[in-house]
Amino acid sequence: MIRKILAGALALGISATATAAIAADKVKIGVITTLTTPAAVLGAEQMNGINLAMEHLGGKMGSTEVEIIAEDDGFRPDIGKQKADKLVSQDDVDIVTGIIWSHVLLASKKSILEGGKFLIGANAGTSHVAGKECHENFFSSSWQNDMVPKALGEVLNQRGVKSLYIMAPNYAAGKDMVAGVKSSFKGEVKGEDFTKWGKDAQLDFSAELAKASASGAEAIFVFYPGKAGGAFLKQFGQAGLAGKMQFFNVFSVDGLSLPKFQAGGIKSVLGAYDTMQWSPDLDNAANKKFVADYRAKHERYPSFYAAQAYDAINLINSAVVATGGNVKDKDAFRAELKKANYKSVRGDYSYGNNHFPVQNYYLRQVVEGPDGKWTHKTVSTVYEATGDDHAKDCAMK
Repeated sequence: MIRKILAGALALGISATATAAIAADKVKIGVITTLTTPAAVLGAEQMNGINLAMEHLGGKMGSTEVEIIAEDDGFRPDIGKQKADKLVSQDDVDIVTGIIWSHVLLASKKSILEGGKFLIGANAGTSHVAGKECHENFFSSSWQNDMVPKALGEVLNQRGVKSLYIMAPNYAAGKDMVAGVKSSFKGEVKGEDFTKWGKDAQLDFSAELAKASASGAEAIFVFYPGKAGGAFLKQFGQAGLAGKMQFFNVFSVDGLSLPKFQAGGIKSVLGAYDTMQWSPDLDNAANKKFVADYRAKHERYPSFYAAQAYDAINLINSAVVATGGNVKDKDAFRAELKKANYKSVRGDYSYGNNHFPVQNYYLRQVVEGPDGKWTHKTVSTVYEATGDDHAKDCAMK
C-alpha cells in the first residue's frame, strides 16, 4: 500500500488522500517502514514520530514545502528494495528515511545511495553500513547496532555478573547485538541461541529457556523487538526464571510494549534493565516537549522508534533550512547534516567519520511512573560521547 501525503496537510490532520496542491518549491522525503504484518505497530510508531515532528515544524521546513511518501516494506528485504527503487526512480525523492530492520536496510541502501539520494537511517544501523560500506550520503539518527548492547555488556561488568546466557533472532541485527554485548562483557557466556526470524518468526521459546535455565548462568541477555519481545517476556515469567536469572535486554521492552505488559500483569518486566541513547525522562527542553505532546496525542509514553523518527525529521529540517531548501547542492546539504545542528531529544551529539552518532548511552530501568503507568527511568550514564567500533574501517574522514 502506498501512502502519499503532503506534510503540511498531515500536520493539520487532513487524510493521506487529500488533494491539496503541492508547491513547486519543495523537498520530497520517502519513508520506508513496516505498515503491514504484525510488525506494523513499529512502522506506525515511526510515522507517529514523523507526524509529530512535522506538526511541530508547522508543516514546512523553513519556507520549503514538504511532501512525504510512505512505503510499506512488508517486513521483507525484497519488498523494501522494490519500494526503494520506486522512491528513487518513479517518485524522485530527495531523501529517504525510516527503515526499521537491518536486513531491509542492507537490501535497500544500494538503490538509494547509488541513485544519488540521501538516506537518513531512523533505526537500523547494521555494522556493514558503519564500516567498509559507509557512504557520504548516509546518516543515522539512531545508533550503530553494536553500541547499545556493548553498553549493556559494560553494565553487566559493573554489576558483577560473571556468567551469561544469550538469545537473539537469526538475522543481521541479531548477530550485531550478540557481537556487541560479547565485545564488552568480561564474564563467561554459558550459551547462546539464534532463533528463526522473518514473517514466520519463532515465538515459542520453551526449548531455549530450558537450556538457559540448565546452563547455570546468572543472567540472560536478549534482543527481541516487536511481538517477539512480548512473547519472550511472558514465557520467561511463566518458566519461573524471573527469580532465578537476572534479566537484561536491548530493544525488547519499550514504550509500545510496556502498556501491554502492564495490562497483562506481567510484573517480571518491572525492574528490567536495558541500555539506550534516549529515555523519556531525559532532562532537556526538546525531549520534554516531544514526550508531553506525544502522550497527549497517544495516551502513552513514546518509544525509541518514535523518538528517532522525530529526530530524523528535525535533522533533515536543519539542513533544509540552512541551505534554503536546495537539496540538489549535495555538498552543502551533506555539510549541514554533518553538523547535527538541531535540538535532539537525546541532547547534543555529533557525527563520527562514518556518519553515525557520537553520543551518550544510558542504563535504564522499567519502573512505575508517578501516574501509575510503567515507563523507563534513567539510572546512570554508561558511555559519554562515544562512537562505534566500526568507524575505523570507514574510509571517510
